Amino acid sequence: MVRPLIGITGRRWPASYLGANLPSAMSELAFDLHFSDYPHSVALAGGVPMELTRDADVNDTVAYLDGLVLTGGADLEPALYNETPEESLGPVEPDRDEWEIALLAGARAKGVPILGICRGLQLVNVAFGGTLRQHVELSDGAGHPQWNVNGRRPTHEVYVVRGSASAQIYPPEISVNSLHHQVVKDVGEGLVVSARASDGVVEGLETPDGQILAVQWHPELLPAPDASFHWLVRSARAYQVEHRA
Repeated sequence: MVRPLIGITGRRWPASYLGANLPSAMSELAFDLHFSDYPHSVALAGGVPMELTRDADVNDTVAYLDGLVLTGGADLEPALYNETPEESLGPVEPDRDEWEIALLAGARAKGVPILGICRGLQLVNVAFGGTLRQHVELSDGAGHPQWNVNGRRPTHEVYVVRGSASAQIYPPEISVNSLHHQVVKDVGEGLVVSARASDGVVEGLETPDGQILAVQWHPELLPAPDASFHWLVRSARAYQVEHRA
């Protein structure tokens, strides 16, 4: 059997963001942005990474996938969890919100395993009816938005919940990076908290059926391949056996 195909979401930005690296004649175009550490980690874990575009039909896309990575990025639109934007809210990308929520729903319906990373965890939580704190300061709790620290360096500890699926792939205590200024407030219905920071902030979520695993940190920037990518590829292989044999 071929290696499992793992879809990876990304961002879409105006080409003008590229500044002097782009001819002015192309400034009105758009480009899709995919950080290379995500596919690199998928490949190291044994999967075939595929960077996804939102131009394809969501159901057609999911039909080809054996696994899905919901990646980090912009803040979620607060209207998704029935709140109004606060002054501290960062840039939002509503088109991406809509696309990824549809991908999540499509993958969920077909049983495709899903790994959520940073924003991906927050999107999973909101899609399940949860809410977010729109901003936390560096001085709050464990010190979450470590923007000025190299993302490949751990900045605080996370404690994995005993008995969770995450506890089967991670030790009870792990050191993680922290590149987020939003955190889970109310946990979505049907989700299980699988890890917390020392200040109680949710750092891991999963579903009881083992289809979704989501982490608040960026495992693709830590020594690779991280256990979460191994989990995804193993789960994707099991999906292949069941659905593509």
